[in-house]
Amino acid sequence: MDRFNAMRVFTRIVELGGFAKAADSLQLPRASVTILIKQLEAHLGVQLLQRTTRQVSPTLDGAAYYQRCVQLLTDLEETEAVFSTRRQNPRGTLSVDMPSGIGRLIVIPALPAFTARYPQIELDIGLNDRPVDLIREGVDCVLRGGLALDESLVARPLAMMDQLTLASPGYLERMGVPASLEDLANHQMVEYVSTASGKRFGLEFLVDNAVRPIHLPKRVAVNSSDGYFAACEAGYGLIQAPHYHAMRQLAQGSLVPVLAQLPVPKMALTALYPPHRQLSQRVRVFVDWLVELCSQPGTGLQR
Repeated sequence: MDRFNAMRVFTRIVELGGFAKAADSLQLPRASVTILIKQLEAHLGVQLLQRTTRQVSPTLDGAAYYQRCVQLLTDLEETEAVFSTRRQNPRGTLSVDMPSGIGRLIVIPALPAFTARYPQIELDIGLNDRPVDLIREGVDCVLRGGLALDESLVARPLAMMDQLTLASPGYLERMGVPASLEDLANHQMVEYVSTASGKRFGLEFLVDNAVRPIHLPKRVAVNSSDGYFAACEAGYGLIQAPHYHAMRQLAQGSLVPVLAQLPVPKMALTALYPPHRQLSQRVRVFVDWLVELCSQPGTGLQR
């Protein structure tokens, strides 16, 4: 029995919650995964996993063994990287999740530079605004906007994104162009609903260095960034969004900035990854590349 391989299989079963999911993730026959776990439990003399018809979960011994395995496997990967060409040429699959706007407009268009620099890294990219369980879903790194961060994850700041207040020309023709906060009493907004927390977001402005929230009447609430922009373009009210995400609409004239004299609080962009991935060379080079990317002019981002 290859004990390190058995540890990899065991940790993936715990993280994904099932034998079949782990086998598919590691591209191994399901029977091989079952045999490896039986051999590992026999070798250790303890039951590591509790199996039911619905799920697989670690026993108390299994939970303790999982923590040790994660640390051992991380140390092994980093040690191999130090004494091999993988340090300069990391390889393998890197699973990344990010908001669809960041992925479509910023990261993927620039990605050829990363893959040219690291040709042996294969990227598995998810584009969505929903919350992701990095451990259970086997994701190595996520990009997220805003300050609601999971304290159990390692956070690497990437940028502070400029934001704008926007409206469609049709909406402004119908409702008038606001020139002050007082004018907003005659306007409405599109409400954004977070899929992660369920929190509902209105408008915010910086007034005398303090954030002033403004909640206007609404007719539409959405829970995706693309829907947020679409509702604004359809004339349902004002929105606030990062500048990078509005560059196409601004260029086409389907949205225009309003209240430019009233700044909107910047939005943080952060890379997050589990502590046990902190020493992964694939994660490190990708996050370092993201820092470079966010500092480049023309991206609509600002460090």
